[in-house]
Formats: sequence, C-alpha cells, structure tokens
Amino acid sequence: MRSESRPWLPEPGPTDHVALSIVIPVYNELAVLPLLHDRLTRVLAPLGISYELVLVDDGSRDGSGLYLVELAARYPEIKAARLSRNFGKEAALTAGLDLSVGDAVVVLDADLQDPPELIEHMLAAFHAGSDIVSMKRRSRAGESWHKRLSAHLFYRLLNRLSHIEIPADTGDFRLMSRRAVHAMQQLPERNRYMKGLFAWVGLPTHVIEYDREERAAGNTKWNVLGLFGLAFEGITSFSIAPLRWATGLGLMAALIGFSFGLWIVMGALIHGNEVGGYPSLIAVITFLGGVQLLSIGVVGEYVGKTYFEAKQRPLYVLRDVVQSPRAASATATLPEDPSHAPAP
Repeated sequence: MRSESRPWLPEPGPTDHVALSIVIPVYNELAVLPLLHDRLTRVLAPLGISYELVLVDDGSRDGSGLYLVELAARYPEIKAARLSRNFGKEAALTAGLDLSVGDAVVVLDADLQDPPELIEHMLAAFHAGSDIVSMKRRSRAGESWHKRLSAHLFYRLLNRLSHIEIPADTGDFRLMSRRAVHAMQQLPERNRYMKGLFAWVGLPTHVIEYDREERAAGNTKWNVLGLFGLAFEGITSFSIAPLRWATGLGLMAALIGFSFGLWIVMGALIHGNEVGGYPSLIAVITFLGGVQLLSIGVVGEYVGKTYFEAKQRPLYVLRDVVQSPRAASATATLPEDPSHAPAP
C-alpha cells in the first residue's frame, strides 16, 4: 500500500509473501557482493523459512548495480533496486524498507562487518515478542582507536542532548517487525537520521550484544568529514540544544562586552581619557564576531532543514526494481569474477 505520508512510493506489484526480508544498501561494493550473497545463502538456507534479499544500489560507479541486476535475474529471492543517483545511505535504506514485504525485516550493511550468522538469534527474539531487535556493538574490530573513541563520545553526547533515548554503540544492524516498518513509513521528514528514527518509533525492543568484525572486502566509504556530517545531522535532527548553546554563548559574549565597556568608562573617569587598549579592543571585536557567525551558522542549519522539508521532494527516485518470479529456476550460477557482468 502506498504511504499517505510519502505519496511518491510506487504501487507494489503482486509478490509472494515471505517471512524475512533483509535490506542491504549498496554503494561501490562490487568487491564484497559475491561474498555477501554466498554467506547469506549459507546462513539463511538452513533456517527453512521464505526470505528475500532487498539490495538497493545507491548510484554506485563500480558496476555494483549491474551485478545486482544479474543476481536478481538468476535468483528469485533477490530483489535488486537501483536508485537514479546517489541519494545517500539513509535514503537507500528507506527505499529498501519501503520495498520489503517480509513479516520481519533485518537491516544489514554490505561490508559483512555485522555477522549474518546472528540473524537466527534475532529471529528468536522476534518470535519471543520483540518488535525491534537492536544489535549493540561490544567491540569493533578493524577500526582505529580514534574512530572508536569518537563513536563512543558521540552516542553519549547525543543521548544527553536528545529527549529520546538512542541506544549507544548501536548501528543500523537490527531486526524490525512489519508493525515497526509501517511506523517508520509514517515518518515524512527528508533529513533522516535512521538510528534516531528507529529509536523514536519505540515498540518492544530486545538488545543483543555482539563483536563487530573487520570489513570482508573493499574499502570504507566514510571519511572524517562524512562522519562529522552524520554526527551533526543526528544532533540537529533530535535536539535543539545547539540553538540554546548559541543563545547562551551570545549572552556570555554580551556580558563580557558590557563588563569590558564598563571597565573602560571607569578607567576614563578615574585616570582620564588615555588612548590605549588597541590589542584588547581587537580581541574583543574578533571574539564577538566569531560568536555572531557561529550563532548564525547554527540557526541557519535549522532554517535550512525547514527549507528542505518545505519543498516536499521525494526521499529517492527509483531507476528500476528487478526480481525474477518465484517460480523461476534458481540453479544458475554467476561467474566468480563480478567484472564479467554483462553490459546494460
């Protein structure tokens, strides 16, 4: 059914019901995709349940999209969706949730740092009555100490600022019931911080701790600026504390300026009007100017969010969705080298 809050969603076609959907956003992950498919197949086949793999290509430039289309053409349990361009991981993840049809939906990164073998335990918690199963990272293999430290501090800072509790050390790896997915689809905002939205939904939640593995293949797509931007997005999406900080900083600067002016007036009355204090005057002007620019920037961030929300643009644009009929044969195999994928 098309969501009333997001009317651009495509009308779903006839599809078989499945017990489990696994949503995987993909961006330039060609090196790891064969490993991903093989490992998921080995994990899911023994479970004896119907499932689908919803792989969303977020405008990859390394041939990942073509490889996903080839996979979907050969394996009916794979649903390959290609976005028209790179919209970002949050949009690709949203598209995957919108296209999923399973009773339970697992969100998984393509890099295999989050072990698919834990899906069986997640399903056990789901069948025990949990609508959301959050996976909390106990350790993070293959990551530098400063990245682990910054992540640790960010989650705790966000929880101090936000009015809702966002689980610390918990990424996108989680399971959601169909009820939780429907709740997510009712959230209309365009600036999406998915970890916060998952927490906002609420519903009965179970937490499982696990050890995160190293990336199976390929390179990370995140850099320092990207991670900083995501952190700032999370803070400004779930807290107005930066606006209050700007107000407090402006008040402090005003008090310092008033005190400095009073000191100058008293000095002139007592000692006469001497010319001096040029360095301190420049320092105060620079300080006040910096405070003003910082405050304007923080306010501008929130105004900009309002501006983009008012445009009501869709979160993403689908280029195509490829899935073979369930009755089709699934015995065909792919070449081991994904670079052999046929041209469009």
